[in-house]
Amino acid sequence: FQITTLGNLTPSSTVFFCCDMQERFRPAIKYFGDIISLQGARLLGIPVIVTEQYPKGLGSTVQEIDLTGAKLVLPKTKFSMVLPEVEAALAEIPGVRSVVLFGVETHVCIQQTALELIGRGLEVHIVADATSSRSMMDRMFALERLARTGIIVTTSEAILLQLVADKEHPKFKEIQNLIKASAPESGLLSKV
Repeated sequence: FQITTLGNLTPSSTVFFCCDMQERFRPAIKYFGDIISLQGARLLGIPVIVTEQYPKGLGSTVQEIDLTGAKLVLPKTKFSMVLPEVEAALAEIPGVRSVVLFGVETHVCIQQTALELIGRGLEVHIVADATSSRSMMDRMFALERLARTGIIVTTSEAILLQLVADKEHPKFKEIQNLIKASAPESGLLSKV
């Protein structure tokens, strides 16, 4: 029998992975702007690990993403974010159970990272409205495949409110303002 993953997120056992949100991808990627998850992670003091796919050719992370305080910003050529340096950084964070993963492209780097992480026993949450591909078909098939493997496909608002958990949380107002400022449709509703 299979145990359902409940996907309860708590700030103390969560790390955010921001995958390849680079300048060169901006024109090609649909709904690239919806990146409130990262600001939420910073507000809640959650560690953030950032990779950049071959930055020499594809440029650095876009300026809208403030990398101040990121635990790790790492160039890579491998598609998966699970590199030795990333594994070492994860090992330094006590009690990590969940990875919140977003970026590009859904069917390549996100998918390969997610599959490697669940293979290592971590719970993976993909922020569907902050994860995209050049092709919407690639994006949708990847999200469906990942959901079938037990990865939790959800939205930035659901993740941030789950991490805050209570209207009385000291950062609730700031998180609420982030959410209000950007309620993305992200092209995902065509599936409904």
